[in-house]
Amino acid sequence: LDVPFSPRAPPPAMTDDGKLILEPPASLAVAPDGNGGIYPAMVKHSVLSDMKAKGVRYIHVFGVDNALVKPADPTFVGYCIRQKADCGNKALWKTSPDEKVGVLASRGKRPCIVEYSDMSKEMSELRSEQDGRLVFGAGNICNHFYTLDFLEQVVVPNLGNMYHIARKKIPYYCDEQKKTVKPTENNGIKLESFIFDVFPLSESMTVLDVRREDEFAPVKNPPGSDVDSPDTARRLFSNVAKKWMREAGATLLGDLESDQCEVGPMTSYGGEGLEKLAKGKEVACPFSV
Repeated sequence: LDVPFSPRAPPPAMTDDGKLILEPPASLAVAPDGNGGIYPAMVKHSVLSDMKAKGVRYIHVFGVDNALVKPADPTFVGYCIRQKADCGNKALWKTSPDEKVGVLASRGKRPCIVEYSDMSKEMSELRSEQDGRLVFGAGNICNHFYTLDFLEQVVVPNLGNMYHIARKKIPYYCDEQKKTVKPTENNGIKLESFIFDVFPLSESMTVLDVRREDEFAPVKNPPGSDVDSPDTARRLFSNVAKKWMREAGATLLGDLESDQCEVGPMTSYGGEGLEKLAKGKEVACPFSV
């Protein structure tokens, strides 16, 4: 098993006029640099050069907060390779205009992600006259494909151009009070970047539209929340397991609403090969195979 780690180094926070901020009296205040920090981290910790030395040509990147993510998804990776893409993105259609996910769009004939907070109400609610779907509805789920050449030859040389300015409440050391103070209003700026900031650099990006029920079970909120919680993710994950067993020929019995059903990743990657366990058999829910 070869699992390299590439911790990110958060940049220092600054005042609006560009001065560095002290948090304790002898240390700089730093702030997370956003998930786009993956790119400089991979350079700093020699991850890209290690991949190249091992003959790696394609990279699948995804968020850890999606319980239904398919690492190294052969359908997605294979599709991107067949399309000769240097960059790829999985997308699923938004369920409603106010769903809080960024959307894939084109700006200046270049692919990009537009955050939901940057869209007007009119844009977010605009629907196609042909099929009634949201025009800006291709939701981004942080599931990306890159060629190693694209990261090395295009992304790395442009790392210095990827930062955005975000105004934040940044704790600072107060000389008068002789202690670190937590401000109630924004008092400084931090530099951040997003993993999708590289999309406009692509010359041949492709997108794979996927089904939400098969691909997306996010965990963003605490237990007990109505959406995007461990509870909802567990239910979605369990539903996929039940679907696979039914498709393989099983008759499900017991608690059919159970959220404790699982097909382990060593048993099946995407529902294949379950016939010996399922075909013509009765399987009681909850189950784990």
